[in-house]
Amino acid sequence: MKKFRYSMESILKIKLKLEEQAKLAYANARNHLNAEEEKLKYLRDKKTSYEEEQRILSSNKLNIMKLKGISQSIDIMKLKIEEQKVVVEAAKQRLELARIRLNEAMVERKTQEKLKEKAWQEYMEEFEAEEQKEIDELNSFNYGSAI
Repeated sequence: MKKFRYSMESILKIKLKLEEQAKLAYANARNHLNAEEEKLKYLRDKKTSYEEEQRILSSNKLNIMKLKGISQSIDIMKLKIEEQKVVVEAAKQRLELARIRLNEAMVERKTQEKLKEKAWQEYMEEFEAEEQKEIDELNSFNYGSAI
């Protein structure tokens, strides 16, 4: 009997490659989100340090110029934090999109693998049926020769 050959092997290979690409895209999106969240954390920490410095300055001898500068720095940090929140949200949306694409690629690959497995089972059934047929023919030949 001929060797097993899955007719859609090339499609399965393409699905595997697409899944790998989707995994890489997901990893890149995850790394990007992590970096943006780190920036947001850094901005919040910097704002907190400015607010702490403002509290310290206001409890000591008043230096209006420094207080005004720190107040402006805090306002700038608030704006940057709001901008960074938007960037983080966009990164989260890209990550979710990458996750959906990865799931779709995995489903497609698994479907192809199941089809290949089903084709293999059919091949094995045909092989066993052909083998049984050969055994039956051999037995009937041997039985016919013995008579």
